[in-house]
Amino acid sequence: MVEPGIADVRSARAADIPRVLALWRAAGAIPSVTDHAGALEGLLAHDPGALLVAEEDGEIVGTVISAWDGWRGALYRLAVDPGRRRRGLARTLVERGVDRLRSLGAARVHVIAAADEASAVALWKAAGFEPRPDHLRLVSTFLGPAGGGGPGGGEGSVPAGDRDC
Repeated sequence: MVEPGIADVRSARAADIPRVLALWRAAGAIPSVTDHAGALEGLLAHDPGALLVAEEDGEIVGTVISAWDGWRGALYRLAVDPGRRRRGLARTLVERGVDRLRSLGAARVHVIAAADEASAVALWKAAGFEPRPDHLRLVSTFLGPAGGGGPGGGEGSVPAGDRDC
């Protein structure tokens, strides 16, 4: 459990974006094509409550994106400052994200975790998430404006070896 009064979890504001991106880098998050200010500004414009941040002494020390598309919930970008791990902050962020999704009507929540990150997989399992060996995640990444790059390659596509969680 997070120590009382240490971290406050709240919805992010546009002014938080640079600190969120810095936290993701410091936490060792696998880089994604959406790790930039414009993508986070778009997220906040679309769903102002989706990006949750944990703040301690004015510093952002944790994040989770709690996304709802009207059909299914998803948690993305769970990250905790390396110096503040093992205190229950990740579990608190997951709980707050799941609570938000339930309140919006989600009946199911999915997460994406790097299969080779044992500690991340263990955390998600401890939070009640189970791997689905009968499912395969397929991704088409676009780098330019809407419609640019197209599925499966072309100008603006991400090289096949790039990882995106």
